[in-house]
Amino acid sequence: MDSQKSLSFDTFTKKFQSLREQIARIILGQEKIIEDLLIAVLAKGHVLIEGAPGLGKTRLVRALSEVTQLSFGRIQFTPDLMPADVTGTMVFIEEASGSRFEFQRGPIFHHLVLADEINRATPKTQSALLEAMQERIVTVSGSEYSLPNPFVVLATQNPLEMEGTYPLPEAQLDRFLFKLLIHRPDAATLGRILLTTTGSTETKLEPIFSQRELLELQTMLRSVPISSSAIDYVVRLTEATHRHPQVRLGASPRGAQAMTLAAKGYALAAARPHVELEDIRRAAFPALRHRLLLSFEAEVEGTNPDDILGEVIKQVDKG
Repeated sequence: MDSQKSLSFDTFTKKFQSLREQIARIILGQEKIIEDLLIAVLAKGHVLIEGAPGLGKTRLVRALSEVTQLSFGRIQFTPDLMPADVTGTMVFIEEASGSRFEFQRGPIFHHLVLADEINRATPKTQSALLEAMQERIVTVSGSEYSLPNPFVVLATQNPLEMEGTYPLPEAQLDRFLFKLLIHRPDAATLGRILLTTTGSTETKLEPIFSQRELLELQTMLRSVPISSSAIDYVVRLTEATHRHPQVRLGASPRGAQAMTLAAKGYALAAARPHVELEDIRRAAFPALRHRLLLSFEAEVEGTNPDDILGEVIKQVDKG
C-alpha cells in the first residue's frame, strides 16, 4: 500500500474515532451501537434500530446529524400516515400568470432521514419509504426526483410483541444493511444518564466533518483490500445459514454484500489496512440477524437469530 493511501486510511480512522467519541458524550453506555451505526452510514447502508421506547433511539440519530452537518428529516410513522406524507405530492399553484401543478417534496428529501417507529405504519406506507431507499429516487405522477447524496434512512421500531405494530416483510427487511438492537442500560449507566440529563448544563456536540468529507470516506471504505480467502469465508458463512436446522431461509446475496462492506469498515476503524476474519465475524450479526427466516418451531421457542449466527460461525470455523 502506497504512502498516500496509508495517509488517507489514517485520516479515516481518526475521523471515525472523533465521531464515535462525540456521539458517546450524550449516548451513554451504547459504544458498540454507536460504532455499528457509523460503520453502516460510511458503507452507504440503511439501518433498522430496534428497542423499547425511551432507550435513546431517536436521540442517537439526531446526534449523528449534528456531528456530520447533514440535513436531517424526521418522519413519525403512525397508522394514518399516507405514502404522500413521506415522499411528497403534487400541489396546485394558482398565480396571476396562470395555474400549474408543482411537486412539493416530502420529508424524505434529506441526507439523514429518521423513520421513527416504522412498524406502526401500514404496509402500504412502509413500502413507499422502502422503495425510495432501494432506488434512491421518488416517482410522482410519472416524474422522477432524485434523493440527496448521501442518503441514509435510519429507521426505528419497537419490538414486534408491542401492541399496534406491523412487522416488515422479509423482502423489505433485506434492504437494511444493518439491524441494531438497543437494550436497556445497566444500573451504573442509568445513574450516569440521570446525572447528565437532569442538570442545568446541556451537552453540545461539535461538527466533525462536512458532506463532501463523508462522501470521500464512503469511497475510501470500499477501497479496503479483501483477500480471496476472506471472501471465501463470507461465502461459507452465508451458505451455512441455509443449512441450519432452525432456519427456513438463510441470508441473501445482499446479506453477504453487507457483511463484506461492514467488515471493511471495521478494519478501517481499527486502523488495519485489510480485512481480517474477525472483522467478518463481527459484521455477521448486525448484517444478517434480520435476514434469517426462522422455522416455525424456532419462532415458537423464541429462538434468537444471534444464537443461530453464533452456532453458524463456530461450525464454519471448525471447517
